[in-house]
Amino acid sequence: MRQLVIGALLLASSVVPATLPAQASTAQASTVQASTVQAASGPTYANPVSAGAVQTFPDPTMIRGKDGLWYAYGTTNPIDGKNEHILPMLTSPDMVHWTYAGDVYTGDDHPSWWPNGTRPWAPDIRYVNGAYHLTYALSTGGVGLATSPHPTGPWTDHGRIVPAGGSGCPTGNIDQAMYTDVNGDNYLYWGSYDTICGAKMNAEATEVTGPVTQIARGRRMEGGFVVRRDGRYYLFYSDAGCCDGAFSGYTVKVGRSDSPLGPFTTPTGVDLMDLTSKDGIVLAANGNGWAGPGHNAVQTDLSGQDWLVYHAIPSSAPEFGPVTTTWGTTISNLSRRPLMIDRLDWIDGWPVVRAGAGPSTGEQPAPVTTWTVGSTFNGGGTFDEGADGWIGPWKLASDPDSLGYLTGKGSTSELSDDQVQGDVRVEADLRLREGGTAAGLVVTRENGARNITAWLDREQGALVVTTTVNGKTTTVSSPLPASFDYGSWHNVAAERRGSSLVVSVSADRLGDPLATVATTLPGGAPTSGAIGVATRGAADADNVGAAPLYRPVTERVPDPVLGAQLPAYSDEFDGTGSPTGWAKVRNPSATLSNGSLVWPTQNAELYLGNNTASILLRDAPQGDFAVETKLTFDGTKGNQQAGLLLYENDDRWLKLTHSILPLNNGGGLMLHQTEFGKEGPRPGTTPPTAVANAPMFGGPAAETTWLRLLYHYDQKNGEHDVRMASSTDGVHWIWGGTWSLPRTGPVKIGLISMNTAGATATFDYLRTYEVTSR
Repeated sequence: MRQLVIGALLLASSVVPATLPAQASTAQASTVQASTVQAASGPTYANPVSAGAVQTFPDPTMIRGKDGLWYAYGTTNPIDGKNEHILPMLTSPDMVHWTYAGDVYTGDDHPSWWPNGTRPWAPDIRYVNGAYHLTYALSTGGVGLATSPHPTGPWTDHGRIVPAGGSGCPTGNIDQAMYTDVNGDNYLYWGSYDTICGAKMNAEATEVTGPVTQIARGRRMEGGFVVRRDGRYYLFYSDAGCCDGAFSGYTVKVGRSDSPLGPFTTPTGVDLMDLTSKDGIVLAANGNGWAGPGHNAVQTDLSGQDWLVYHAIPSSAPEFGPVTTTWGTTISNLSRRPLMIDRLDWIDGWPVVRAGAGPSTGEQPAPVTTWTVGSTFNGGGTFDEGADGWIGPWKLASDPDSLGYLTGKGSTSELSDDQVQGDVRVEADLRLREGGTAAGLVVTRENGARNITAWLDREQGALVVTTTVNGKTTTVSSPLPASFDYGSWHNVAAERRGSSLVVSVSADRLGDPLATVATTLPGGAPTSGAIGVATRGAADADNVGAAPLYRPVTERVPDPVLGAQLPAYSDEFDGTGSPTGWAKVRNPSATLSNGSLVWPTQNAELYLGNNTASILLRDAPQGDFAVETKLTFDGTKGNQQAGLLLYENDDRWLKLTHSILPLNNGGGLMLHQTEFGKEGPRPGTTPPTAVANAPMFGGPAAETTWLRLLYHYDQKNGEHDVRMASSTDGVHWIWGGTWSLPRTGPVKIGLISMNTAGATATFDYLRTYEVTSR
């Protein structure tokens, strides 16, 4: 083989991929401290990645097209800040720099069956049997489907595949996402406020055909998105409010199952159908200027690193002014929700963004979107043997979706002229033509006697991995679905780490492998050599390349560490009668009994203009602190709540409570939630003192729940930054998101028991601590 040099390209295990966690900014110190692993040199990005292309891009989804570009799709919104665009599309060469690519539909050109006034929301994109399937929700209810042979259309309407009502899912029939299982079965997930459902689709993924199963429920739960990893199914979803500007409490959470229709459980073992708030927090606001991060998809870069694709709201400019929709109506206070990406780590079998550091701000190591060796074959011109860094008889062809690609026949290989070595990810898009029996990804070829190849083998109906060492070949295989379409593009990706090799095949690289082979390579297997593609018969190949394999992050950022207890700001509630050392607001009926503070709930509220609830208050210490209580609560009626309060005044506060909230369309069922709320001035409103209120939800609530608030004064931004945590045993804590609230004065520590009479809150203690690590 001639050794043509195309830039002295080399893959080595010593190469550090640009996927390691960076230091968190000091502005995040009140909530989480980011990993201290050294940041890689190389390309960087800064959120929002849609800046410069559009002003807003809610509910994003993303796919890598067969032309090698990335495409993103968003909810109908005024992406230019003025005019609404119906399901806008963006395109990018690198997941970071985006260009507006048009709209799926226009006000004059959309399906005639749409109800007047509907605004399509929350698209999801998949590649099924050679076509792009775009599902979308209608604001008036229901799910529509459009397909196209190209990521940007033209789109063919397939009507409404989930009705506005009577779908079998008890709550909102929106926020759908597709998934294709390892056996080829297609699924659709949908639901909003407060139940997520799933059902099988037909083989063409154009119709829901199976029975509807409720798989998750919780207050304001929506945006389900399923991926499969290591043989398990992960249901990502968002809860709390998506779209209330700086008061949006959106949080991404996850459950895990051995079946695509559940049961899904959280890291602490809570079933997602249980009537409580859930742990399994993947992403939450962290006090660095981004509110309401959520409604996610998952994307994988060329190194194999996963990325969470989501939107978030800039607290400094959270809302648009009045906007006119395509139907001529006016919407006020529409949240600005640009496109965000951040590294998604898998630690101890669970996904979490940036090892738990949350949404990023400032420069971060960028996704790997350029191969060290490889090509999309879109350069045009001729493809001469050797001249393009590839050796072999394959020829260049083209079509509108793939643009350039390679086509070969017979028993042939096309190999890179440059070498790879060490830990590496190699991938290619492959398809068989008529008469083709197998198409292969050459993972490593040192010579004819030492090579590794992964085959889509039509005759065996399997993904077959062959390793040849000194003329001896070992074979490992995994069956492909009986419905596998060998004539449409499928991505074959091989990840080698040391002596371990994992090869998977999928249609769209969206966490839905149709077959996976995991094997330990035999001694003497090649550790360096060419990459390429091979065929037995007639086949096509595209997007063939290799990049250094990502380095996984294996440890979460540490939880906050509390220091010494501060007795002057604590109370063990010993004695009898009325508690002492507390200021009483509106005559609370709390009394001391058996070492606890016992306080019945009352028909009173602390909500916007209705400031009638009683409060117990005491001074807070200077500087950072944490306050904790052990609360036993017997609430059963809607909106009963009790817990902690950090209080400036009746219209500026943050609370963490055990709240009883009705399940929407739940037939009277009640949810027990750890509810983290704030009230304060709404930015940009007139008058500027107008007050808003919003919840965020943390981990599970039990009959006895331990509650914590971690306080930090962000002097630079003039804000209270407060992070929540809860526990059901007093030992293991679920740390949740952070609310920020403009500061006009110091906060006091408070307790509340309110909203609906008939329950009793029993506080075992109130303890305040120094904070040694945030």
